[in-house]
Amino acid sequence: MENISVKQIVEAAKGRLLLGNEDQAVRAISLDSRNMAGQDLFVPIIGEKVDAHRFICQAILNGAVAVFTSAHENAAQVEAAIRDWEKLGNNPEPIRHAAWIAVEDTKKALQDLGVYCRSRITIPLVGITGSVGKTTTREMIAAALNAGFKVYRTPGNSNSQVGVPITMSEIPTDAGIAVIELGMSEPGEMEKIARIARVDSAVITNIGIAHIEQLGSRENILKEKLNIQEGMNPEGILFLNGDDDLLKNVSAQNGHPVVFFGTSPQCSYRAMDMRLDEGYPVFTADCRGQRIPVRLGVMGTHMVSNAMAALAVAGEYGVDLRAAAASLEEFAGYKGRQQVYELGSLTVIDDSYNASPVSMKAGLEVLVSMKPGARKIAVLADMKELGPDEAALHREIGYYIAEHPVDQVLLLGDLAAQIGAGIAEKNGNTPFIRCGSPDEIEAWLRRETAEGDCILFKGSNSMRLGNVVTKFISARQLLSPAGEAKYQG
Repeated sequence: MENISVKQIVEAAKGRLLLGNEDQAVRAISLDSRNMAGQDLFVPIIGEKVDAHRFICQAILNGAVAVFTSAHENAAQVEAAIRDWEKLGNNPEPIRHAAWIAVEDTKKALQDLGVYCRSRITIPLVGITGSVGKTTTREMIAAALNAGFKVYRTPGNSNSQVGVPITMSEIPTDAGIAVIELGMSEPGEMEKIARIARVDSAVITNIGIAHIEQLGSRENILKEKLNIQEGMNPEGILFLNGDDDLLKNVSAQNGHPVVFFGTSPQCSYRAMDMRLDEGYPVFTADCRGQRIPVRLGVMGTHMVSNAMAALAVAGEYGVDLRAAAASLEEFAGYKGRQQVYELGSLTVIDDSYNASPVSMKAGLEVLVSMKPGARKIAVLADMKELGPDEAALHREIGYYIAEHPVDQVLLLGDLAAQIGAGIAEKNGNTPFIRCGSPDEIEAWLRRETAEGDCILFKGSNSMRLGNVVTKFISARQLLSPAGEAKYQG
C-alpha cells in the first residue's frame, strides 16, 4: 500500500478518527496482531469464536500504526481501553500514538478500503475462479504472462472477502499486470468480492462440487462463479473451460467476448496429441491456429487444461506464445500440489493440500503412470465439503482404483473408508488398509516401504497428510545419505 495516509483510510472506510495523527502514513494491512510488515493498519475481524478487538493493543506494540475498531465509539472509550492495558503492567504511550479509527463493521470497512485501493490501480487485473485448480491455474497464468509483463499475483490463498481487499492494497505501482484469485464458499460471496476487484478479464477453470453443501447444486455453483463478471471492464474477456459440461454453453454478461480453452473442437486455445511422459504431460497447443509443442513441469493430464488457460490469457494479452509456452514449462508446481520428491530411488508425490473427486483421480492417474514396474502406494484421506453425496463420491474413487489398480492403498478418515468399500464392491485386486490416525500411516510407511516405491499422498488439507509427508521425508533422510530429498520440478 503506497502513499496512503490515515486521513485517506478514514474517508475510504467511512470511519471517524478517534485518536492519532491523520497524516500518519500506512504501508500495509494486517489481520494478525502477531505479524506486521511495518506501518500497518490492523483490522480486527470478529469471528465465530474470537473477537480480534481484544488484540488491538498487542497489534500496535508489534508495529501497527493504525487500527479499525467497531468496539469503541469515542475517544473516552479508547482511553479506557488504554488504561486497562496499563493496569496489566504495560506501557500505554505506544498505544496512544496509534490512529484509532471507528467504523461500524471492521470487515465492511476493510472491503470499502479495498474498493478505494482498486480505484488507484491502472494495470489490467485478470481474475481467476473455479471449483478446483484456481491456485495452480493462477500460478500458470502468471508464469505465461511473465514472458511479456512484470506480473503481480495473489499471494498464498488471499482470495476471500478479507483477502481480496488486502490484495488490492498490495499491488505495486511498477507491476505491468496482476493475476488475482477469487474464491467463494457461500451464496452472494463472489458478487461482493468481484465488486471489490472489478477485474478486467476473468477465467473460470471448471464447475465442480466443492462447496455444494452450501450451494446445493452445480448449477447454483455456476451461477455464483459467473458473478465474477460483476464490475468487470466492459471490454474484458471471459475465458472459459470449453471441456466443462456447464461452462461450454455459457454466454457472457453484457456482451463480453468469450474465449474457450481446453481440448474440445470449439476451443480457440486447444491442446492436441496429449500423452504422459513419466507423469508429465506432453502435447501440442493449437492457439488460434499457431501450433506450439509443450512439455509441462507439473504432473497429470488435468494440468493441460490449466496450461491452455494460461496460454489463452497470454495470447489475448499480446504475449509471444512461444515465449509464454517456454516460461510455462519452467513452472514446477505449488507446495502440497503434486510436488515430486526423490528420496534415493523412492518417489514421493505430495498432493496433500486439497482434494476433490476429479483431482484425486488425476493424482491416481499420475501415480499409475510413474516408473513402470515400481510398487505404487496411494495414501488417501477424506475429501471434504462434498455435500449429501459425499459417501458415494468416495466410493467412486474406489471404483476408479478397481479399474486402474495400484499395489497398496492406505485410507485415513471415515469418508475415505468408502474408497475401500468401492474397491471391494467392484472386486478390485488392490489391497487397502484403513488407518486410524496420521501416526499410524507414518508408522506403516516407515515399516513397509522400500527403495523404488512410488507413494502418492492425497486428501483435504484438514486431514493433515502434509504433516505425514514432512515427517516421512525427514525420517528417510535420517536413514541414509541416499535418502536425501531432491525436489523434481
